[in-house]
Amino acid sequence: MPEEILATFQIKRLSVLNENGSADLSLMPELSADEIWRMYQLMVLARCFDERAVSLQREGRLGTYPPIRGQEAAQVGSAFALKASDWVFPSFREMGAHLTLGYPIPQLLQYWGGDERAQKTPPDLNIFPFCVAVGSQIPHAVGAALAIRYRRDPAAVVVYFGDGATSKGDFHEAMNMAGVYQLPVVFICQNNQWAISVPLKGQTASASLAQKALGYGFEGVQVDGNDILAVYRATLNALEKARSGAGPTFLECLTYRMADHTTADDAGRYRSDEEVALWSGRDPILRLERFLAASGAWTPEQGRVVKDEAIALIDRAVGEMEAAPHPSPAELFDGVLATLTQRQAEQRKGR
Repeated sequence: MPEEILATFQIKRLSVLNENGSADLSLMPELSADEIWRMYQLMVLARCFDERAVSLQREGRLGTYPPIRGQEAAQVGSAFALKASDWVFPSFREMGAHLTLGYPIPQLLQYWGGDERAQKTPPDLNIFPFCVAVGSQIPHAVGAALAIRYRRDPAAVVVYFGDGATSKGDFHEAMNMAGVYQLPVVFICQNNQWAISVPLKGQTASASLAQKALGYGFEGVQVDGNDILAVYRATLNALEKARSGAGPTFLECLTYRMADHTTADDAGRYRSDEEVALWSGRDPILRLERFLAASGAWTPEQGRVVKDEAIALIDRAVGEMEAAPHPSPAELFDGVLATLTQRQAEQRKGR
């Protein structure tokens, strides 16, 4: 039998704004000036939340916290494309997505302060709880997509994870199932170059993470994750595809974790100042400011106003979080068992 080529493949890479903020107008998504400005406000809010959370942790007012600095575009841009009927499965570093979807800021702070009541998602939001165990939320998201298929709901699922999760078995099992059943799920990998202290080259020999989708029978796209317009466009396309019954998509948002993995980490021990400086020049907020400024839609004074408003909003949230009464021990039993045994009922009453 002669040798033959069974298949060839290509991976697309999408970028709308370059590092100087210049746009490829042929790729511009359909967004109004007000919508783009709202994206900017949300990225600034996410950055200010992040800075305040790190500060609160250093003061002993929050527990260990995972900074998102540098990843605001990947989170805000993707969440901005969602409909209220879609479902979101986060990992532990998606505070920008939570803020974009309207998750209460005091509740986000409560979670990082160790208060599990923060995991009770408001009833008007389709967001599953934070998932610290790396990659374990990905099969759950695929299960939800299967439920959507059975119920014939006009919705899609988005699941967030980092580059490190692509080395986990949960990731591969979920990708395989999504491909076999062509489920309405969008896999959003925030490739921030580091899985704690393990660089990307220690995770894979592939030219991209996006190409992993091809092995499971569906499309993978690499996106400039520091370009909020590109992230929005790619996510919107993937969601529309999923809702129409055309199957899953894997989006690799190429970005950078500009801070430590968590406040318990010291990234200076394993990466160079030169690398950090290079990516700092690609700051997603700075890039959008340059784009807006080119059309006269942004000035430094306007930027200060947006930041001041964000800080004031976070200040109020911190006050609300710290003024919240301590939970009752009886709440340990709530939402765990459908029916309490006699012994458990007595324990709940404090006997």
